[in-house]
Amino acid sequence: MQGPLGRKTIADAVAALRALIPGERVVIDGPSYVTATSLWNGAVAHRPAVVVLCTEASDVRAGVRVAREHGLPLSVRGGGHDWAGRALRDGGLTLDLTRLRQVRIDADRRRAQIGGGATANDLLAAAEPAGLIAATGTIGSVGMVGLTLGGGYGPLAGRAGLAADNLLGAEIVLADGSLVRVDAEHEPDLLWALRGGGGNFGVVTSATIRLHAVPSVVTGLILYPWAQAEHVFGLLREILPACPDELTVQTGVVAGPDGGPVVLVMPTWSGDPGVAEDDYGPMIALTRLGTPLMTQLDVTPMAAVLAGRDQMFPAGRHVVIRTRSVPGLTAPVTDVLTAHGGALTSPMSALGLHHFHGAAARVPVADTAFGLREPHLMAEIIAIWPDGNDEPHRSWARDASAALAPHALPGGYVNLLGPDTADQIPHAYGVNAARLLAVKAAVDPDAVFAAIPLPTSS
Repeated sequence: MQGPLGRKTIADAVAALRALIPGERVVIDGPSYVTATSLWNGAVAHRPAVVVLCTEASDVRAGVRVAREHGLPLSVRGGGHDWAGRALRDGGLTLDLTRLRQVRIDADRRRAQIGGGATANDLLAAAEPAGLIAATGTIGSVGMVGLTLGGGYGPLAGRAGLAADNLLGAEIVLADGSLVRVDAEHEPDLLWALRGGGGNFGVVTSATIRLHAVPSVVTGLILYPWAQAEHVFGLLREILPACPDELTVQTGVVAGPDGGPVVLVMPTWSGDPGVAEDDYGPMIALTRLGTPLMTQLDVTPMAAVLAGRDQMFPAGRHVVIRTRSVPGLTAPVTDVLTAHGGALTSPMSALGLHHFHGAAARVPVADTAFGLREPHLMAEIIAIWPDGNDEPHRSWARDASAALAPHALPGGYVNLLGPDTADQIPHAYGVNAARLLAVKAAVDPDAVFAAIPLPTSS
């Protein structure tokens, strides 16, 4: 027999899988394989040896057991949006969860049960008829479970907290192939780890998510000319820390209609719409930071908001992301934004600042694995380009991250950290690192699951 990734081992693994689950769910080539190995980041070239198209938890259990028995690297594909491509591993076995997209809404209890492959779009569309929404990210096609397990910054952070804060329970397949129920009464340590520790503990086949009674939000975007950048950021420096819970503001630098940089202000108001429309209220104040190039604010269901934003970030382009967390829009941070925002190497690239405040900042740091609970701005440095010469774009993202580093808090947002961020990973979970690694050692001592970065020691 050849080594663990040899042809005979792969053939044996495929045969073992097809003895346990219907053969059409086990693919090694063809159209289904191509679809299941296509990721949002078109630069990822990883190619697993076999893909299991999971339609129920038993498929996941079979896949985990066969991967272990045959020595195959294991990966899990949900929404496929992890920019680092960790949904696929060369020569390994990939569990494709995209068929596990069911969403069941319990309107009376304000909760949803979602499949491991459900997207934010799936969840919001199902919750909307009941006048409910969930704490999601900013893009609708992102897998809801992956987003939640790693934290989940989003437009409701001030009012509802992170996506992870709204995880009430899960069903998870562990490294031995067992299916375990996790909630506050069952495996509470594992639930704690799932709230921010990523998919490092097993495969979540379904999750229970808290919902919120917000039939619609007031949101949109305001663009300011680049010549006003320093002035606008200076005013936001004072405004953002004072925002009420109902107002969460994403800001940063994007390419404008002419391809040059502009200042983006993207607020979301989740309270009384009348307050948002008040000329003297906190929402309208954001339209008076300078002379806007464009102001577009509307009352709309959250489902439509996220689905519309998917068009801004289509799949297939090359992507590199770096992230830092900064205490606020200080003068040095503003200097970095203006210097590197003014030097975007692609009209698709951006510097985004995600607003962490309110409800998200009031969760005690020991209550979840997520390691940073003080108010801050999470910087998302995102380089996107069609293809071709990668280096200018990679260098831009790397240099912007390095420029922010002296003004940043330790660590960074784990859902965006790549495997090469050695200066940030050891600090990413703060005081929670030791407990997180203890849970990992208890449920996955052989490190079968590898998802977003974990520190190697506490």
